[in-house]
Amino acid sequence: MDHTPKCLEGSGAGGPSPEAPRLCRVPGPSGAREKSQTPTPLQTPGAQAPAPASDGTLPPARLRRVVLLLAFACGVTVANIYYAQPLLSPIASTFGISEGSTALVVTLTQLGYALGLVLLLPLGDLLENRALASRTLLVTAAALVAAGLSPYFGMFLAASVLVGTTSVVAQILVAFGVHLAPERERGKFVGTVMSGLLLGILLARTVSSLVAAAWGWRAIYLISAVLMVALSVLLLRVLPERRPVHSGSYPKLLLSLGRLVREEPALRRRAVNQALMFGAFSCFWTSVAFELVTRHHLGQVAIGAFALVGAAAAPPAGRLSDRGHARIGSGLALVLAAGALVLACLGAGSLILLALAGVLLDFAVQSHQVFSQREIFGLRADARARVNTVFMGSVFLGGATGSGIAGVLHDGYGWTGVTLFGAALPVVGLAVWTVSTVRQRRTEAAS
Repeated sequence: MDHTPKCLEGSGAGGPSPEAPRLCRVPGPSGAREKSQTPTPLQTPGAQAPAPASDGTLPPARLRRVVLLLAFACGVTVANIYYAQPLLSPIASTFGISEGSTALVVTLTQLGYALGLVLLLPLGDLLENRALASRTLLVTAAALVAAGLSPYFGMFLAASVLVGTTSVVAQILVAFGVHLAPERERGKFVGTVMSGLLLGILLARTVSSLVAAAWGWRAIYLISAVLMVALSVLLLRVLPERRPVHSGSYPKLLLSLGRLVREEPALRRRAVNQALMFGAFSCFWTSVAFELVTRHHLGQVAIGAFALVGAAAAPPAGRLSDRGHARIGSGLALVLAAGALVLACLGAGSLILLALAGVLLDFAVQSHQVFSQREIFGLRADARARVNTVFMGSVFLGGATGSGIAGVLHDGYGWTGVTLFGAALPVVGLAVWTVSTVRQRRTEAAS
């Protein structure tokens, strides 16, 4: 039996206390530090870790500014992996290739992002976070310049992979924001940062379309490169330092991901359900453009504007989570997502009903993600970047699978097949939620 104590966020019978330290610290050679008798299961035995920056100790006014900066940084960083989606036609013309071949840009950029989730995001538990984020943004800027100036399609594809890989800095900053947030307001801060990330996703296609119309498709890459350099400097000037507890080797850091999955059932449950939700989300947004063009005759900019629905979903979810309503809120979000896709199926002939379905679906998916991250970030204070790696990696896999299946279903069964399949995914998630809720209530009744 493993008697190794785990890092706790508080030590009272009533649960975590805002005043309690959030991270176990390993004694080091200098200074008086808070002590942990033995390393946590995810630390390397016998290693001495640098003391992390104290969490939640920023003055309230500065903390608000930092969280707003994190939200902005997440949005403009994650936007890099979506800029190319509405630009495939002019990119194909520039390089003299088919539009089908140009779709590789989107695929490889997303694969690069997946690679970054696995290889770079865990470094948030090993390296000083501010420097990691700032330096990664400089690599992103270089990749964007290479993409914007590429004379050959192969070079452009390689640069796109690097853009995707380094844009995972957005997820590093999400975990950073959680470390800074007071325990009692963690959900609100996660919601704020996730709102910025969501706005970046939603605005990226519209912004790149407008910039391409004014100055050509290459301009958005060069503009974003300048923005990444400026953001790198701004993060260094504004963010506090945060040095993680973990001091083991990088290979051991990656191996600990499997241990996290085995030891944390809440992480498994949340990752599976959010993957199902994001799969439903991807089904809708992958195929709705075909409906908007063929059935409703919208242009590219109008489609980009349509994609802005639901951008205010995250902050209310964060506040509800802080008030203890995350479990019931998660169940309602799953029901709402299924209902939204049924509405999209029945209301395909009405632009208003399609927009309403998009609003409800975005609200449900983003709210469920905030509820989920509020819970999983409380599991291991010393491993939040790796927790986010498991969670977001699962979410990304669910989204990619949903997009792929949606394309096949749309060719064979049209919009009806896509939306009914999409609606089935959160129903499966609701079954998982129901089983988990029943078990928890039985455990509570028995205790």
